[in-house]
Amino acid sequence: MGNVRPAPWRRAAVVAALMLAAFTFNTTENLPVGLLALMADDLRVSLTAVGALVTGYGLTVAVVSLPLAHVTRSVPRRCLLAGLLGLLAVDSWVSALGGVSYGVLLAARVATALAQAVFWSVMGPVAVGLFPPERRGRIIGLLSVGGSLATVAGVPAGTWLGGHTGWRTPFALLGVLALVSLVAIGALLPSSRPQDGHSAYGAAPDRRRFLVVLAVTVLSVTGAFAGFTYVVAFLDEVSGFREDAVSAVLLAFGGAALAGVTVAGLLLDRFPRATLTVPVAAQAVALLGLHVAGHVPAATVVLVMLLGASVATAFMATQSQVLQVAPGRTETALAANSAAYNVGIAAGALLGGVLLPAVGVRGTFLVGGLLTVGALAVLTWPVRGEGRDRAGDEGRASDTDRAGEGNGRAGMGRYGADGGL
Repeated sequence: MGNVRPAPWRRAAVVAALMLAAFTFNTTENLPVGLLALMADDLRVSLTAVGALVTGYGLTVAVVSLPLAHVTRSVPRRCLLAGLLGLLAVDSWVSALGGVSYGVLLAARVATALAQAVFWSVMGPVAVGLFPPERRGRIIGLLSVGGSLATVAGVPAGTWLGGHTGWRTPFALLGVLALVSLVAIGALLPSSRPQDGHSAYGAAPDRRRFLVVLAVTVLSVTGAFAGFTYVVAFLDEVSGFREDAVSAVLLAFGGAALAGVTVAGLLLDRFPRATLTVPVAAQAVALLGLHVAGHVPAATVVLVMLLGASVATAFMATQSQVLQVAPGRTETALAANSAAYNVGIAAGALLGGVLLPAVGVRGTFLVGGLLTVGALAVLTWPVRGEGRDRAGDEGRASDTDRAGEGNGRAGMGRYGADGGL
């Protein structure tokens, strides 16, 4: 951030705090899934009502991400992140209070979703801005590991803890984790203007490529969740797994997701195109393979793990691509991609639910696979004049840099355009 970077240990500590914050937000979002029965019994509401705490959360993020990114674009990042994490902590503790009604819990969830919508748009630029431009992909990869750990460790651990101590205890602990992140970021993140630094703007601005990334995000995520929303029913009805085996398969899914983002995160800077194309193609293979061979248990386990590795890695790669090709401020572009992701989740679940009576649970994976093939086609479709467009982008970006320097954007750096789609 700015022209003088803080000491290496300080930068590493800020990234670690942001990883912890991503873990906490993701765990908070999905924890009710593992505590459905406990929460429904205690609050005296239906399982559907508790499920709405998750779906409503995601829809809120989808709707408000872009508007809130625009509204907060001038707020200093240290103050903004501290406020968001403070809101997460308070909402978590409110959720943990004994006697809290369903309505209060729902309001706390909505407030947390508002905070998460902004957090995802600013987390990347803040972390990336602390390091040289050529390390953008690696830093995004680290942040993705933090978020993926929520699926592998956060939600299962919270579910176990809730089962032994009551469902409110995990939320109280999440509030403590949010407070730890807040203190670290408040103490260690340098003060700077949001528009300063190379991470505030795309490295190779290109509106067409940015729209391609958004289309790939929507299509691939819709495809993934058209089938995966009903994966428990698939593993039972099609693959014939017992209940305890289903949990093991889902744990393998989460472990593969973590492994995927860990490995691909190291390659994002060197192979920006392949680290998006390969996961999308792998997702298509996994979904179509489950449709064809889902009745074979061994094949199902392998394909579910392939699906986990590809879904998580593809979204991480789109985030990295957005930092490359964002046509304006990166936090606005990242907010748009986050909104596209959450729209894809909602659309996939809705599409799968509508088609389920007609095509069966196996058919939802076929539909999801075909949508993912569509995403792959959008991603790889050749465009006439692409080389000329890239040259034009370089020229426009250089002009932007010069204009930015005149307007005080001294920290806005540039580096190669090899990260284009």
